Amino acid sequence: MNLGFGIGAGTGGGKGRNNGGSLGPGGYCVCAKCGHKVAHKQGVKCTTLRCPVCDKPLIREELLHK
Repeated sequence: MNLGFGIGAGTGGGKGRNNGGSLGPGGYCVCAKCGHKVAHKQGVKCTTLRCPVCDKPLIREELLHK
């Protein structure tokens, strides 16, 4: 059995979006333009939803206030 030892640069390893943590199943999707709120549904990204008032894409409330 031959075990190799990696010699790569190893520059990856970042935590990714939201610093490695998800925002959880609760919260709200909010329109950045008019402020309309819709309850977030688990498994549905807020950015796939449109505001029913002004037809702009919604974003997670937690990301709006960063």
